[in-house]
Amino acid sequence: MIAVLKPSATQEQIESLTKWLESRGLSVHISKGDFCTILGLIGDTSQIDTELLGSLEMVDSVKRITEPFKNANRKFHPDDSIIDINGLKIGGAHFQVIAGPCSVESPEQILAIAQSVKASGATILRGGAFKPRTSPYAFQGMRGDGIELLLEAKRQTGMPIVTEIMNASHLPVFEHVDIIQVGARNMQNFELLKELGMTRKPILLKRGLANTLEELLMSAEYIIAGGNRNIILCERGIRTFETYTRNTLDLSAVPMLKELSHLPVIVDPSHASGIARLVQPMSMAAVAAGAHGLMIEVHNDPSKALCDGAQSLTPEQFAEVSEKVRKIREVIK
Repeated sequence: MIAVLKPSATQEQIESLTKWLESRGLSVHISKGDFCTILGLIGDTSQIDTELLGSLEMVDSVKRITEPFKNANRKFHPDDSIIDINGLKIGGAHFQVIAGPCSVESPEQILAIAQSVKASGATILRGGAFKPRTSPYAFQGMRGDGIELLLEAKRQTGMPIVTEIMNASHLPVFEHVDIIQVGARNMQNFELLKELGMTRKPILLKRGLANTLEELLMSAEYIIAGGNRNIILCERGIRTFETYTRNTLDLSAVPMLKELSHLPVIVDPSHASGIARLVQPMSMAAVAAGAHGLMIEVHNDPSKALCDGAQSLTPEQFAEVSEKVRKIREVIK
């Protein structure tokens, strides 16, 4: 349920109403906009008399929200959420490009890629330290050592880093990671999401291979329910009957998520198709669809990559994509 307050509502009135609602066992989220204040009521609202609440002088209207995701709902938070990552902002009118290798392989590899993608316009460095692989015999990542290499690349380039977490027990080694990524396979690992809700680090939440948008937003709801509102949604393609591409990039998810939620939405065109030559057109299309950012895999020698070389761009290819993305953004502004 949401209560939209009139512009004339005073701070004293808002605090008094909030205390009364909380005394009824409800959690109240306050969202202040330019023209009104919205109180989002979470909990058993069946005991609240909507007519009585709506009759209060300070209340403009009262509405019940039918969607199961409450905190992630744009009705609760009409303005776009802006996530701050060490001074870099994503969401609203702010756009960021995340780039780097699928997996961290060596000090030389991660530093060389970090320097090249930064020179081409990337603002955040990605790299997998813990790798969820379909086969138990495939390269599983450098784990804690990989995070140390990412942190060294951060020290030398100044770029914030994002890397994927597999298990809540790994949280101590993520202490200095700027953005924690929840991969597609863990999108509904609810115990992990609860633990991440108790942190205040930005969380990059990827849509699962066969999950609906509502399920993605409900996963975000788990994190927000724990108190962490710093969430970036990521569309990375879903599994369909198509076999020519690794996954099918659902670009309709971008405007739909932006309509349903206030959380920023980025697109991962690398995992979406699994084919390097498709990354450029899909990146351009994602920007045109309104994405707040891109997440692109780049490797200095894709043919020798230990993970996902087929979908990785070379630094030169990334530079070309980055330039075309810049031009598309200029057109749609």
